[in-house]
Amino acid sequence: MPPPLDHPRAVEVFEEKDFYLEQFRGRSVVVAVAPEVTAARPDLWPLARTVAELVRNDTRVVVWWPASTFAAERRLVAALRRARVPVHRRATRHAAASLLRVASHELAGTAGEQVRARLWEALRRGRLAVVVVGGNASVGAAAGFAVALHVPKLVLLDPRGGLLGNRPGRLSFVDENLLDTLLREGEAEWTGLGDRRPLLTAVRDALLGGVESVNVCTPETVGDELFTYAGSGTLFTLSDYCHVAPLGLDDFAQAERLLERGQREGVLKLRSRAEVAQVLAVGYGATFQPRQLAGVVGLLTAPYAAERAGEIVALYTITRFKGEGIGERLVTRLVADAERIGLDYVFACAVDDRAKEFFVRLGFERVGADDVPAAKWVGYDPRRRARVGVFRRRLSSAVAAAVRAR
Repeated sequence: MPPPLDHPRAVEVFEEKDFYLEQFRGRSVVVAVAPEVTAARPDLWPLARTVAELVRNDTRVVVWWPASTFAAERRLVAALRRARVPVHRRATRHAAASLLRVASHELAGTAGEQVRARLWEALRRGRLAVVVVGGNASVGAAAGFAVALHVPKLVLLDPRGGLLGNRPGRLSFVDENLLDTLLREGEAEWTGLGDRRPLLTAVRDALLGGVESVNVCTPETVGDELFTYAGSGTLFTLSDYCHVAPLGLDDFAQAERLLERGQREGVLKLRSRAEVAQVLAVGYGATFQPRQLAGVVGLLTAPYAAERAGEIVALYTITRFKGEGIGERLVTRLVADAERIGLDYVFACAVDDRAKEFFVRLGFERVGADDVPAAKWVGYDPRRRARVGVFRRRLSSAVAAAVRAR
């Protein structure tokens, strides 16, 4: 018999892919294949399968394909058909996908307007258009095409994958500041990325042109990059595309799924659905792009009102952003808000060693269980309590005194 809905373990079975597909639904994505990819003859099945999943997700997909050889084009069409997305070389009323041939010089000016009109006609009939580009089909031209279409997402498929490739310390996330640093004279060369300067320039041009985010990965790992928490390549965004703010109602579903994952991993304390709802009501989210949550956290104050304390709960960030400062941003915002409302201190409990080190690094001191409100331990799992570390950070007494004096 399944557990009741309010049981702590009665969490929704949720796949990582679903989390990301929600972000793409109803939006447009340009997937641009670098000329080197077609020359290398990679396995195109992972690309075709990813495109098919996006199309079935009600996402508009435009595949930018360099017109290298007709044989390479046939391989792409065959892979898409195998993924049950038939591509029609002649537009038909019921076409699932269309193939458009254009020359690179047709993408600018009035000719570019005509190409965009033809593209929309194709996307009215189906959710996929393959644009076969003759001439200069460079990644720079692909970035310019994505900017002209005003799409929120550009995926660049490069045979070397994300920055640093498979070397230790893969860069899974790069913001505008780091990108600008790499593009300074000699910096890319000094870091061993000199041969990727054209790609980095194309990424920067896309972001500055209005594209919200750019992913760079190999065609074989595109599904992992777009649909998993760990990713496989590098995600580029502008620095101001990550912001921390209280969760809105439309964020609750995403945030709840992240908390469910944290519970399954054993990182977060098991909570009933009612308890999770309480966390969401006082929760904050770190958001990349307009709709992608990278991390969540909550600040519980109601149970500890008499002690003027707050508990930092349910801190969780998705895998690819661990080590990128997301957790620190979330906790820093919570501490600032806790101080603003006049709390005397905030505290957190952690069982994971990295989480314990994290709180110490942010200025929390390790204390005993009796140094935080007794209400914290009512109904607490004794086995978890034996492993948990308690961390406390005192706040500005001057601010708290001023609040109490109001």
